[in-house]
Amino acid sequence: MKKKVLVTGANKGIGFGIVEFLGKAGWEVLLGARDAQRAQKAMNTLCEQGIRVIDWIRIDLNDLKGLEESVRKLKEEHPDVNLLVNNAGIPGNMAVPSYETEIKDLRETIEVNYIGTFYLTKLMIPLLAQNKGRIVNITVPHEISPYWHPMAYVASKAAQNTMTSIMAFEFEKNNVPIEIFDIHPGPTTTDLNGNMTLPGFHTPDVVGEKVAEIIEDGKSHQGEFIELYPIVEE
Repeated sequence: MKKKVLVTGANKGIGFGIVEFLGKAGWEVLLGARDAQRAQKAMNTLCEQGIRVIDWIRIDLNDLKGLEESVRKLKEEHPDVNLLVNNAGIPGNMAVPSYETEIKDLRETIEVNYIGTFYLTKLMIPLLAQNKGRIVNITVPHEISPYWHPMAYVASKAAQNTMTSIMAFEFEKNNVPIEIFDIHPGPTTTDLNGNMTLPGFHTPDVVGEKVAEIIEDGKSHQGEFIELYPIVEE
């Protein structure tokens, strides 16, 4: 069976790491990104490694009409896509305590990380069902960690986690041939957290390799929340 994947937010960070190692495992890659220049730069780097990047797809989770157009194009040009990795997202303001969170920041973070991700997933479901595909959501736990708990970001991911659990249940109940599950990478040094490096943090390539291993393990993970590395005390 052909293996073709769309990874969102794939021009940098964890998304780039996932694309890199899925590509090395034989997947044909569609790189989801907001910006053509950044996407092309990432594609060039991957192609230099011998990874087959077929094309880039404009994925802006804050542009719902744009998502409709991108998925329409995807269905026409790549009807054999059988994996969606929802990785893209924004951090929100991670520097403020919960009670100082601005409504604007909370709304923007939830609209991108939850509503945008939900809508892209919803649009992709007919194609993925046709191909008996899978959806992997890169996320964080909704439980409160005393060491790292930016409210807008965690709230948006909690909603996304709920989406995963309910969709997994209803896919099985309604005989929709799609598998959906969550992967929590754990502390990772990316620009989302200002390239933070503390004990227990990992690089995007380490995380990308682990994510690819789970995708390639041949097991069913329907509805699971898989934690790669726990959040540790600073």
